[in-house]
Amino acid sequence: MEKTLILNAKQIEQKLQRMVHEVHEVCFNEKEIIICGIEGNGTVISNYLAEQLQKISDIKPVLCNIVINKENPINNSSFLSIDNDLYKNKTIILIDDVSNSGKTLMYAIKHFLAEPIKTIKTFVLVDRNHNRYPVKADFTGLTVSTTLKEHIEVELENPQEKGVYLL
Repeated sequence: MEKTLILNAKQIEQKLQRMVHEVHEVCFNEKEIIICGIEGNGTVISNYLAEQLQKISDIKPVLCNIVINKENPINNSSFLSIDNDLYKNKTIILIDDVSNSGKTLMYAIKHFLAEPIKTIKTFVLVDRNHNRYPVKADFTGLTVSTTLKEHIEVELENPQEKGVYLL
């Protein structure tokens, strides 16, 4: 399968830096925010966001991650890495690498609804805009129009291959 580079490593860095500043603009009054990455690239991006946010603000990021089966989120158990009390009445930034239909974000949000929260904002590097669920990305690096048969692959951990690819 042929891969087409959409964003290279430098472009990813620029997008994420802009998004860090956008999060800061929205959350500048918060003393502490919960930054939750969806397992995989969402966790990599959440670590980056927390690190960069600490460089430009006094906001204390509390990192967590959520393990969710993206293919079948209903019938499989998922796991949130922090206790409910830690996110009670807090602002939550939920992070994934790619948003396609909104299904993964929708089921991830469900975990935070067990307690009263201040707000949930969603953060995705690439939004494919095939929304079938009432969830949209609040912070988006790039919006890409794709067909349903096309696939977006994000490589963040291998420095030689770092990029966003259309397959």
